Amino acid sequence: MVHLGTGCLRRLSQGDKTAEIRFGRLLRHPKVTLERLVDGWSTGTAAAAAGRHVLAIQDTTELNFRTSKGHERGLGAIGKGVGRGLLLHPMIALDAGTGECLGLVGGSLWNREPPKPGAKAPKKKNNARRPLEEKESRHWVETAQEAKTVLSAAAMVTLIADREADLYAMWASIPGPNVHVLGRARHDRTLANGGTLYTAAASWPVLGRRKIDIRERPDRPARLAELEVRVGTVTIQRPLEPRQSALPEQITMTLVELTEPAPPEGTPPLVWRLLTSHAATNANAAWQIVDWYRARWTIEQFFRILKQQGIRIEDSQVETADRLLKLAAIATRAAVVTLQLTQARDGQATLDSALVFTPDELDTLEAVNHNYTKPRLGKGNPYPTRSLPWVAWIIARLGGWDGSQTRTAKPPGPITFKHGLDLLKAMASGWKLRDMYIP
Repeated sequence: MVHLGTGCLRRLSQGDKTAEIRFGRLLRHPKVTLERLVDGWSTGTAAAAAGRHVLAIQDTTELNFRTSKGHERGLGAIGKGVGRGLLLHPMIALDAGTGECLGLVGGSLWNREPPKPGAKAPKKKNNARRPLEEKESRHWVETAQEAKTVLSAAAMVTLIADREADLYAMWASIPGPNVHVLGRARHDRTLANGGTLYTAAASWPVLGRRKIDIRERPDRPARLAELEVRVGTVTIQRPLEPRQSALPEQITMTLVELTEPAPPEGTPPLVWRLLTSHAATNANAAWQIVDWYRARWTIEQFFRILKQQGIRIEDSQVETADRLLKLAAIATRAAVVTLQLTQARDGQATLDSALVFTPDELDTLEAVNHNYTKPRLGKGNPYPTRSLPWVAWIIARLGGWDGSQTRTAKPPGPITFKHGLDLLKAMASGWKLRDMYIP
């Protein structure tokens, strides 16, 4: 189950030219399809989610690959048309109580139709008139529907997304028994009482204040903001569009509105409007919804691991879009495993390691663990055998970490775990060969 990929074939094969050629053949093999690779993303996640309240977080990111004029590698436009690359829309599952990553739920990868040489730029389509199934925004609804099947054994599922998923179809069609939606409003929707969503909370009382760390973005620095919270219910009217006619005429949702009464001078005040199918009638319930929404940051960590910290998928030199899609699917799985190990380094992970690693890999790790154990000095792996923290400790050592766990020591990070995973993969292959050929 452990990953097969990193950012480019040379790193995948650890400089071994023969292994590099073999991996290239894997990407070219007709039986190794993108569909099968993406279907494998959720392996182990259903079992890991059983009995838990799961936060199922989805988002879209662009994978930007280097191209040159006349050598676009078959890639479509991204970044408002100024770059070439792929689109990745994954969903990850977290334990609602601890934030522990349970694995991938599903998602999709696609390449926009590349322009033909010498062709004029296509006319911009009227997105408002197109049916959902013809728009890229369908991935939000399709992935949420897929999650209801994958996570059916969970005690409760809360599907979380950012403003791009503010779709009436999402709010109206996804909630069900033990399945909730939570996201940030993007549109000022018409309400059944004649008002609008953006003005609904103006007359509601402030239930409390809290200081929240606002993370850095390209358009703003990180800062600590004091926010007020208001909460109530709103009944939203179905948009006046023929393509929405099959959906309910109205839906009732909980609105949690966060506002910043005293922003720093020269800084626009923050306003968050969170819509959810969860009920909330008091401050504690409202802040719980805010905390669940803020767990969305974990998928940003996952994207950083995939693109910058360790995997570096965008450095790939693979020449064709179809093979890049397969490589990205493999790397997506690898990035989630790296995230799980990074979380497990503090010893608090509860996820069964057998849902992440194969028996051969766990056997290899148990053999390797003896090399790092010094009984007379009282040093060695401090975690229960075959637990995920135990696995993370060994893989970090394989990746170059010295095992120091003092207060001032720097813990192993994604790059260290990536190096350790690469080495584990090679060692586990040798372990399997040993069982095959040694009587």
